[in-house]
Amino acid sequence: MPEEPHKSNFRRSGHFKIPARALESSKTFQARISIYETRAQEQLAKAPGVVVSCHDHHPQSLTRGKFTIGAIAALRTYASKLTRVSAIMKSLRIQSALGLLFRPCTANPIIASSLKAQTRWAHSNKSTQPPTIPATTPFVPDVETFLTLIGRDLKQHASKFPTWDALFTLTTDQLRELGLEPPRSRKYLLRWRQRFREGRFGIGGDLKYVENGAASLKVLETEKNPILTLRHVVNLPAGKRVEDLPREELARPRGFKVKGVRTIVGPYALPTEGGGATIKVTEGMWEDKRGHKVDGGERRQAEVRFKRRVAERKALREKQH
Repeated sequence: MPEEPHKSNFRRSGHFKIPARALESSKTFQARISIYETRAQEQLAKAPGVVVSCHDHHPQSLTRGKFTIGAIAALRTYASKLTRVSAIMKSLRIQSALGLLFRPCTANPIIASSLKAQTRWAHSNKSTQPPTIPATTPFVPDVETFLTLIGRDLKQHASKFPTWDALFTLTTDQLRELGLEPPRSRKYLLRWRQRFREGRFGIGGDLKYVENGAASLKVLETEKNPILTLRHVVNLPAGKRVEDLPREELARPRGFKVKGVRTIVGPYALPTEGGGATIKVTEGMWEDKRGHKVDGGERRQAEVRFKRRVAERKALREKQH
């Protein structure tokens, strides 16, 4: 854009300082100059040679104060330059926008391939992909044990799943047809099925040696140095001692630790004679506990407590009378 004249040459040279916020468009600028020129011509006709005072009371006034016909001519020249500059600016903005639109892709090939894979996955038909059936574990050998562990009284529906594969392949509509109600129980079962597929078991899910739903836990001592002994909880076959098995065959389950010298602590760990502990399959071991409503729950708590106070005051009045 043309350089703005110095403030000291404001009136002498006929230039005017133009606020940036007032330059809405070149057309508006030229229209206002035409109005000022018309007013100046009319007043100069009445008193030739007199400096004309013209005030524009618009909130975005371009000029305030005195100006001459020469100043108006300078403004008109500035407006013509502004029109050319605005046209150039518009063309530059269009070129930059087109450049962003048509510039070559510089994405990482790995990211691009992953995006293509995601696109294929989004447009693929999920019904054609068979569900994954996980393998049973020593702690979860059958359907009844699985339903017993996750709780919510789902054990009563064990007879509706003839095989382990049926448990992990039936859809929610098929579960509804089998009578698995209410809907929150079906959602809970589907959620635990997916967790089991991903290997996110509850306590005892990683036990390696289990017999008749019970696993034996012992304390393994490892001497780090003459004054430091590390103790860990290990799972081993029932009736065996830690010394009878090599270290590679001992399994270290999660969720258990040694307290003191020989005491094993952890969820559902029952101490046994001679040291160690036993963990057995129990109803609701993996259950996600639901909360219980207090005084009607959060929404009705104020109402329930108000009615209770009313009933208590009424009973107190009847007792006094």
